[in-house]
Amino acid sequence: MATRHEEIRADRPIIEMVDIRKVYDTGKVKVEALKGIDLSVAKGEFIAIVGPSGSGKSTLMNLIGCLDTATGGEFRIGGELVKGLSRDQLADVRNRRIGFVFQAFNLLPQISAAENVAMPMIFGGVPAKARKERVAELMEKVGLGDRMEHKPTELSGGQMQRVAIARALAMNPDIVLADEPTGNLDTSSGGDIMGVFLDLWKQGRTLVVITHDMALARRAGRIVEIRDGRIVRDAAVGPEEGAASVSAAAGAHVQGLASTAEQAA
Repeated sequence: MATRHEEIRADRPIIEMVDIRKVYDTGKVKVEALKGIDLSVAKGEFIAIVGPSGSGKSTLMNLIGCLDTATGGEFRIGGELVKGLSRDQLADVRNRRIGFVFQAFNLLPQISAAENVAMPMIFGGVPAKARKERVAELMEKVGLGDRMEHKPTELSGGQMQRVAIARALAMNPDIVLADEPTGNLDTSSGGDIMGVFLDLWKQGRTLVVITHDMALARRAGRIVEIRDGRIVRDAAVGPEEGAASVSAAAGAHVQGLASTAEQAA
């Protein structure tokens, strides 16, 4: 008998949301954070979700990441219906299907970079030999093959985020879900992380990034803007707009280097 995971059709969107609603009920007042979200994301897409504080984008991220459940509507991830799953089943979906990248990195400081990358595979029951090979492969992929035994406290912010990206890829997930991945980084390190995401996109990865960084958003293939719990814009990013963001990011990096040189002088 085929499992739910095996029954998924290859042509289905990775993310399917229909009339998604989320209401927070404090007992005294009900707050409607999402008001009928319709969103479809195909395999291999790179989308940026943007919007002001309080718009609902973080709530949407929590639903996509199976960290929370919707009040109403239907949500499928890779064809798998999320509604009605238990906490343990949601945890299994998260581990199999979603690789998380957080603004604050969320690395365990007491263990090495390699051990941090291996954590999802430990929970996923991957054998030790396969874990070791996968960790080495991923650390090389993010340019940190010579930093495997370093602890997070011995790495720069950009390097820690690269470790976090490697960890997100550990279980070969359907989706890489990133929450403000450049938010804690300087311009140069943020540009490097943008480059990593673009490389992953070129390799066919599905990327969903929640960000205030419009330079990063414009380098995605598609921008989804949320305001007051509703999608108000959902559009592909044109090549001119993407090229302009690359130029702006490069200019900011050069300006930052010049400012640093002036201060040193």
